[in-house]
Amino acid sequence: MLLWLAGATVLVLAGAAIAAGPLMSRVEHPRYDVVSRDGDFEIRAYAPMIIAQAEVQGARKPAIEEGFRIIAGYIFGANRAKAKIAMTAPVQQQATALPTAGDETASDRWSVSFVMPSNWTLQKLPPPEDARIKLTAVPAQRMVALTFSGSTSDGIIADKTRALRDYAQRKGLTVTGSPLLGFYNPPWTLPMLRRNEVMLACSC
Repeated sequence: MLLWLAGATVLVLAGAAIAAGPLMSRVEHPRYDVVSRDGDFEIRAYAPMIIAQAEVQGARKPAIEEGFRIIAGYIFGANRAKAKIAMTAPVQQQATALPTAGDETASDRWSVSFVMPSNWTLQKLPPPEDARIKLTAVPAQRMVALTFSGSTSDGIIADKTRALRDYAQRKGLTVTGSPLLGFYNPPWTLPMLRRNEVMLACSC
């Protein structure tokens, strides 16, 4: 009987873990139109958006954790109006200083950002209490994107970035800037259920 109960408990917990990631990721996403799709690659036309971003230093994974904490504080009420702002996805990360070695995951300076819900304007968003947070209007832009599931180790991010750059080169797309990384799910989501992206601004 005890073994049966233990087994049932494990199954319930496993089911909860499977469901939690997708359920918690059913939040507002940035608006875009798919211009073209080629397998896991897409060219997207993004609408204008507002982001809350923080500049952080350190290796990629600790940097995104620190940046997440800073901006989460803002949307959970650490602002001058004590207003609560809805969570969105993805959490975005972009290197602001590329290392000379050329490994785009090896930067020690990063911008971490959340896209603000579309019902807020730059004028209505409450000023952050934390001076590290900046609210920025991002104009409409086109991006070439590669979507993938699974792990987001530095090695995999580097591989996906190379694959995206190779794809852009094969298709004759002009890309600019450092890759923008997007992570749609909480960290406890099972790897095969995660949605991850690497994107590059493009003239396409």
